[in-house]
Amino acid sequence: MTYQDLLTTMTDTAHEVGELLLATPRPAPAVTFDELAASFTEVEAPGDAVVRQRLGALRPGAAWAEELDSLATLPSDGEVWVVDIVDGAVQFLQGLPQFCVSLALVRDGEPVAAVLHAPVLRETYTAARGQGAARNGLPVAPSVKTDLAAAVLATSQPPFVARQPGAAEQAGRSLAAVLPHVAAVRNLGPTSWQIADAAAGRLDGFWEFGRDDTNLLPGVLVAREAGAVVTDVDGKTWRAGCESFLVAGETLHESLLSVLAGRGPAEPFPRTPAAA
Repeated sequence: MTYQDLLTTMTDTAHEVGELLLATPRPAPAVTFDELAASFTEVEAPGDAVVRQRLGALRPGAAWAEELDSLATLPSDGEVWVVDIVDGAVQFLQGLPQFCVSLALVRDGEPVAAVLHAPVLRETYTAARGQGAARNGLPVAPSVKTDLAAAVLATSQPPFVARQPGAAEQAGRSLAAVLPHVAAVRNLGPTSWQIADAAAGRLDGFWEFGRDDTNLLPGVLVAREAGAVVTDVDGKTWRAGCESFLVAGETLHESLLSVLAGRGPAEPFPRTPAAA
């Protein structure tokens, strides 16, 4: 079975889980973290059972990444399912629409098949290595903007960012560095979906500091297959385990690297007319 062949069952599975989520009554609002965690487990369980049955049958020998510590290194060889039943669970539990079902098969540390499905939007991103990327069956491509001042970017942070010393501080510094030079910066929910939206040109770029492999890997494949540039903030090819992440179209990627490094454009946005 080719990676492209896998996408049919992966897509059907993501849609089935999405319908389960739409039909799931949201738990009563949590007032403590323990209650929030319990609510997430309750909401995730039915979809998790579906995913394990469907995907487990496709690759019986594959491991499941969520069984690993979130900061552990993914296996460098063999196949691993990277699954998030409710990517954007915080939004889901708050009654917000920005969440998705995220499924990816990772082989030897690299994503090879990925499906992201947003039930509320009725949209699905798919990608298989060497086969391109699509949204609802139509090919996607990254932004071709050339002016950073016109760019709409997004950023986020890994879950429990306090567990990664320095990541929150880097995020704050990077936001302060980027904001003066672009049209807008947003956080639009699931990390994987925001990367896919950057791959499709809805966003002009996305960056993040800290390790966040399981959230990044599904979107990374969509971005690479769409033709976006995927690196760390030093411009090196992104790999699982990297401490930073940047995706953008080719025309803006170098400019964003410069801004994130503190060398950004000499003339901040908005530009003011020259004095008469």
